[in-house]
Amino acid sequence: MYGLVAVAGALSIVGAQMVLSVMNTQSSYEISRLSSQARQLTWEKQILGDEITGLSSPQYLAANASALGMVIDESPSYLRLSDGKLLGAGKAAPNRSSVNPLSQGAVANRLIAQTPLVTDTDATIDGAKNATKTTTESVTPVPVTDGLPSVRTH
Repeated sequence: MYGLVAVAGALSIVGAQMVLSVMNTQSSYEISRLSSQARQLTWEKQILGDEITGLSSPQYLAANASALGMVIDESPSYLRLSDGKLLGAGKAAPNRSSVNPLSQGAVANRLIAQTPLVTDTDATIDGAKNATKTTTESVTPVPVTDGLPSVRTH
């Protein structure tokens, strides 16, 4: 009887170790999958952050303001709130801006080069038509498996 109890106890211990080993292995696979998912989400967050940075850039805001009809007044007027007095020329801005923020002297912003304007979704900031832009053109990082990222050749 004691022998049977000892053998049953040893078998139950071995069975419990096997179950714990399988559970540990399964959790390792789950951790690996979640780590990969977290890395992918981090890349997507960085890509979206770059897009937000581009959309809030002065060049993109100036291009959209110009497309909406806003102009830069070379002699602006200001309203002093303390006494309500108007400071400056006091006349409306001309229909055309004397300053072009997107002139050839402006530094190009590659983040918004292919981003459509608010008023015309086919036009981009540089004035070109953007009818063929797809989401596959966006640059995505190379996935990191184990170690440094490398270019896939096959």
